[in-house]
Amino acid sequence: MPTFAEHPIGTPGQPWGSAEFDTWRARQRVQRAYTDVLTAIAALPEGLQRQRCGDIQYPDAHYAVWAVRNRWQAGLPWVLVTGGVHGYETSGVWGALHFLATHALEWDDRANLLVLPCVSPWAYERVHRWNWDGIDPNRSFKTPSPSQESAAVMRLVAQVRQQWQADFVAHVDLHETTLSDETEFRPALAARDGQPFVPGSIPDGFYLVDDSENPQPAFQQAVLQAVAEVTHIAEADAQGWLIGSPVAAPGVIRYPLKALGLCASVTGARYTTTTEVFPDSPRTTPERCNLAQAVAVQAALRWVTAGA
Repeated sequence: MPTFAEHPIGTPGQPWGSAEFDTWRARQRVQRAYTDVLTAIAALPEGLQRQRCGDIQYPDAHYAVWAVRNRWQAGLPWVLVTGGVHGYETSGVWGALHFLATHALEWDDRANLLVLPCVSPWAYERVHRWNWDGIDPNRSFKTPSPSQESAAVMRLVAQVRQQWQADFVAHVDLHETTLSDETEFRPALAARDGQPFVPGSIPDGFYLVDDSENPQPAFQQAVLQAVAEVTHIAEADAQGWLIGSPVAAPGVIRYPLKALGLCASVTGARYTTTTEVFPDSPRTTPERCNLAQAVAVQAALRWVTAGA
């Protein structure tokens, strides 16, 4: 039965106000350095270009957000890859960087790549889902966006479209589902919004989120088949669901991406997927999670370039 979450901030049943948000911010601590991400970007192979695509400014910190691209050419399919939209989801960031360091140059002459390894640096440093404003960037890809991070991605995509007449064919958004989703972030969300907390379960394994308004089942299965070679795929629960949603196919659920303001809707591409890795599983490792993310990107690229 739904109950109001026991949370140290706020009054059960009442949405947070400015005082509660101030208390929440005061509890956040820097736990790792975004400069590690910048160092990894700077060390990427020659032939990849770095592009500053936005500046995130908060009272307690300022960050430059960077994109990485290969050598763009007319007539090639355009593919967007995003990581770290939820800053605490580590393999989204380092999986994108692993792909860039090991495989991105292989796609010269086959695809035009635009990769944002860490969309949310404030949250990356604090190992959090939200930004400084207490907003989830992955519910903020809409106009006008309440999130600086989401708005920066939206501006960059619009600029590329205008300058290059680019029509993105695919977008892979790299995420994780962690135990802290259930123990920390979903209770905090319920408390923030003054809503009851409904406990759920976390799938053990890798799964994908397809677009219910534009389902691409064959594309999703191609990505899953590649990832299954490096990590295990999540199985549905006894009701045939994953994380509260009915399974559309083994390892795949569907959300209305645009209606929810999710990152994977930002390009309107035909082929979109949101990856979800479970790093807390005893059956995997951080390195394998990073690899799974990179393999998912590779599989998506093979799919969209198969007939090119």
